[in-house]
Amino acid sequence: MLSCVHLNILNKRTVCWFLYLVRTANNALYTGVTTDVARRFLEHQSGKGAKALRGKGELMLAFSAPVGERSLALKMEYRIKQMTKRQKERLVAGDGSFEALRESLQTLAVKSD
Repeated sequence: MLSCVHLNILNKRTVCWFLYLVRTANNALYTGVTTDVARRFLEHQSGKGAKALRGKGELMLAFSAPVGERSLALKMEYRIKQMTKRQKERLVAGDGSFEALRESLQTLAVKSD
């Protein structure tokens, strides 16, 4: 499990980013990233979040998990948005695909450094 409390060289806390999926009333899955899942979900519910979720009926937080750094969260968000509905449903079900994706993107980042 990823821990989100990190101290950098200057003893300052770094922000942990989360990836989340919201299920709409018509069973569509919306993917996003944030540093505060509860706050962001409340924004979506109040209609002040993403335009894609406005007027979509009742929303449910289907999945959320810590990712770590912002750049990795954005890469994961992009990859998940490219997935099929079936693949996203497996991710929500906890089949290990989220962890595998996170590890593969972290490995790519390390190799490119």
